[in-house]
Formats: sequence, C-alpha cells, structure tokens
Amino acid sequence: MGTMTAIIEVVARELLLFAAVGLLIGGLDDLLVDLLYVLRRLIKGPVTPIRSHALPEPRQPGRMIVFTPAWDEAVVIGAMLSTALARFRHPDYRLYVGLYPNDPATIAAATDMAERDDRVRLVIGARDGPTTKADCLNTLWHALQRDIAAEGFRAKAIVLHDAEDVVHPDELAVFDSLIEERAVVQLPVLPLVVPGSRLVSGHYADEFAESHIKQLVVRTWIGAGMPLAGTGCALSPTMLGRIAESRGGDPFDATSLTEDYELGLRIAELGGEGLFARVADGTRGGVVAVRAYFPATLVAAVRQKARWMTGIALIGWDRTGWGRAMALGDHWWRLRDRRGPVAMLVLAAAYLGMTADALAVSIHWIADTPLPPVDSGLHILFGINAVLLAWRLTIRMMFTGRAYGWREALWSVPRFVIGNFVALAAIPRALIRYIHVLRGGVPAWDKTSHHFPDLSPQS
Repeated sequence: MGTMTAIIEVVARELLLFAAVGLLIGGLDDLLVDLLYVLRRLIKGPVTPIRSHALPEPRQPGRMIVFTPAWDEAVVIGAMLSTALARFRHPDYRLYVGLYPNDPATIAAATDMAERDDRVRLVIGARDGPTTKADCLNTLWHALQRDIAAEGFRAKAIVLHDAEDVVHPDELAVFDSLIEERAVVQLPVLPLVVPGSRLVSGHYADEFAESHIKQLVVRTWIGAGMPLAGTGCALSPTMLGRIAESRGGDPFDATSLTEDYELGLRIAELGGEGLFARVADGTRGGVVAVRAYFPATLVAAVRQKARWMTGIALIGWDRTGWGRAMALGDHWWRLRDRRGPVAMLVLAAAYLGMTADALAVSIHWIADTPLPPVDSGLHILFGINAVLLAWRLTIRMMFTGRAYGWREALWSVPRFVIGNFVALAAIPRALIRYIHVLRGGVPAWDKTSHHFPDLSPQS
C-alpha cells in the first residue's frame, strides 16, 4: 500500500506541476489580451458607437450578393431564405444558394422559395455532396461570374451566410456603406441560446461574446490578420478575383476545412483592409449582427469543435504558416490560434493530477497516515493560477453580460467547465481527422444538423 501510495503521489505531483506551469503561461497570455484591450480603450477614449441609420451613404453602385452554401439543409433553408427576403432592407440584392444534385430535399425546399421570389438564384453543382463548404462557395462564385457576363450588372460585395442564419434587417445597408475601399467587413456573430440546452449551446454565446467584443478588436488593433467567422461577412469581389487568379480561378480553397479562417488571413497577407464592424441598430443595446442556433448536444458540439481544431490548430501549421515576416503581432495571434491542442493537454493533465491527488488523500485518510507536505513553489503556482482563473471568469462574465444580460453572465461560469469538456472530447476526433488528411484523405463537409428559431410574435 505504501509503495502504491508513493507512486500515486509522484504521478499527482508531476501532473499538477506540468499543468500549473502550462496554465500559468496560458493565463498570462490571456491577461495580455485583456490589458491590450484596456490600453486601447484608454488611448482611444470614450467611443461613440456607429449607428446604422447614421452611416455614410454609399458612393459606389452595385448589387449585394449573398452566398449560402447548403448541404442537407432541407429543415432550415426555406425558413432562412424567407426570413432574409422579408427582413433585408436594401434595394438591390440577390441570394445565391449552393446545392448538390444528390440532395433532393434541400433542392425542393430552396426551389419553393425561388419560385416565389426571383431574387433567389439556385446553383446546383456538378459533383455529389458532401464536398467542402469552400468547394460549394466556388460553385457559387463561378455562377455569379456567368450571371455578370450575361446580365452586365456590377457586384459590389459578396456576403457569406450559413443556411441556419437569422439575418439582421440593416445588414446589407451596413455592408453597402462600409465595404467601399475595404477588402472585407465582418459583423459580430451572436449565437442564440437553444431552449433546453443552456449549458451546451450557451457556451458558444460566451465564447463568441468575448471573441467578437474583445479579441477581434485587439487582434486588428495590433495589426494581426482578421480571420473571418464564415458568416456575416462581406467580401470585395475585386479581392476575391485577385485570390481566384492565384488559385486557377477558385477564390476559396476547396481542400480547406476552415476556409473562412484561412481566407481572412490570406486577405491580410495581400494587404487588404479588414474592418470588424460593431454597429448599433437603434434598439437598446442592440447591434447589427448575425444570430443562429449552434449545436445543442454534446455530441454535435464535439464534432464542430473537432472540425475547428483540425482546420485551425493542426492543419493550420502547414496551410497558413506564420504570415508576413517580422509581423510580431500576427505571429503571436497565430500562435494563440494553434494553442488549442497543447492547452487541452495541459487541462487533461490538471484533471488527471487532481484525480490522482484526491485518490492519494483518500488512501491517507483511510490508512490514518499524515499527508506529505506540498512544495512551496507549487503553493505559489496554485495561488497565481487561482487568481488568473478568477480574473478569466470575471472577464468572461463581463462580456457575456454585455451581449446577453446578467442572467447569461451568471450561467457563463458553469458553462466554462462545459466548454473545457467539449474541447477535451474533441481532441481525439481532431487528431483522427488530421491523420486522415496527412495520409492523403480528401476533406469532407463534416457538418452538424441545424435548426431555425421560431420568429413568430408569440414565441
């Protein structure tokens, strides 16, 4: 018993030491982002929010083009299109919907909307699905080029949306005003909390609130490339044309699992100006943003996080590299993007270390033997990490509260644990997908099932 207890104590100590050092590095990294955010606020002073009704009138004419790739989206595509058509306040736009020949249910749902409104343009690709989202976007790009050649109109901006998105009425007007002289404009994404799934779906609300209110602001302020959210963003057709020329005609990389992330960095490398636009919509605390339901079950959340982790943190090392030479801010943030697997290794070590330590304490309690002393250095590390964790939770609550109110801010504390569990569970799936790609496997659209919210007045 004594030898076994000693082994458990050594394992617990080494795991906790490794975890404590890793958590300290990660905590200081996050603290630096917070301090930069505060510094920016101090330098710029009080900022009057831009209001959608006060934006400058567009100087350049052109049609707003919305791309919506759809694979196995029969449940949501009709509601999404009808909502967009009813909500968009803009005189000249067209919705392009990318479809697959072996997805008759989605084709039927989209056709029903296209027959009602000629602003809906259906594009059925040549290949069976699923391919990748980027491949579907390329199909839409080529259809747009054919339409421009045939009809002679000018596309001013290409707006990306997912099939489950709830669009904002002022969105196209905001893009029409702000895209001029810019390569890309990104709106905030505010996940909706799914009824009955406050913990799982709600952790996306916490993460996006902090990312799109603080992190993207700091990232662009220090000159790092702005990754796109894949939805709620407007792209300059000129910039997409430049990228297409360098890729044999396709602006989106069809072999990518995270084409939105990579496209944003590519635009920055080409010198394109990006803007993260937080525009007030005139309602109390309201902003022009994209809203949607995110995965509501643990299984679906793990699948989605695994795709993100594979595309950004693992394959990203090979595909996007480190960007411009001596762009230290960009290098630092790309390192942050790729720290996920290491962070999860540290977190796993922490949980395993705590479990082993609890087991050792239980054995000592049962045997009525004294506990060994804890090293003073570990005490200090644990104390610093406890302070950093309290700070992190406070910051998370603050930004969630700003976007969703104080009730959701309180829920963000238990959801912090859920988010860690989802990320930990996603690691094995991400590694399997990464190995599949390394062995020459073809990436496929590993999508999750979607639901569209009930927007009726009674709901």
